[in-house]
Amino acid sequence: MSDPLGQAMADYHYKKRRGKLWILNQYGPREEMPVAAYFRNFKAMPALEHAALQLCSGRVLDIGAGAGSHALWLQEQDVEVTALEQSALSCEVMQQRGVKHIVQENVFTFGEQKYDTLLLLMNGIGLAGTLEGLRIFLRHAATLLTNTGQLIFDSSDVAYVYEHLLPNPQRYYGEIAYRYQYKKEKTDWFNWLYIDRYTLLSLLQQEGWQADIITEDEQGQYLARASIVKLS
Repeated sequence: MSDPLGQAMADYHYKKRRGKLWILNQYGPREEMPVAAYFRNFKAMPALEHAALQLCSGRVLDIGAGAGSHALWLQEQDVEVTALEQSALSCEVMQQRGVKHIVQENVFTFGEQKYDTLLLLMNGIGLAGTLEGLRIFLRHAATLLTNTGQLIFDSSDVAYVYEHLLPNPQRYYGEIAYRYQYKKEKTDWFNWLYIDRYTLLSLLQQEGWQADIITEDEQGQYLARASIVKLS
């Protein structure tokens, strides 16, 4: 199975012949994704990620863990963290970097244990793909959380993408098709979700969650913390 993102991480980690990791879209020129961003230490991470990591408590599931940078920092703080990642190459890199608990699986089929914190950073919530996909994800996330558990994630408003384009009126403007390219390998096209905070809060409420926006930066990127509403 082709895994350009995992291969890019493996080449970077093992210092093999490295190429550029490209993100191809359907609205403009391709964009380079610096592979080094997946290997940042805590000091090099943005303030939003600092805040997210410091909110983590109890047993943590790091969803879409990538190269394991967030899981490694949590381990250093003696937090019990499991890194969940479906890329075999990324899991190998995490193991080599010292992540202790790694599960190679898709989050939508994972459901063995309960966690106090579900963590999705670097816009990991985008894996939902669409607004309807986010509803499905939230329902599954509820089965992974303890009664007092929390969901911590970041996203952003990407209305700026359409400054010179008209969004498709048949779909939410934050549902964007992408594909990765590394060297000669490309993934299939996939949907990735960017959701503005107002649409997010409304959808969460409809699905029985309550949420707070913890912080937001000048680029419209924000950090959210959500939990399931308890019925009295």
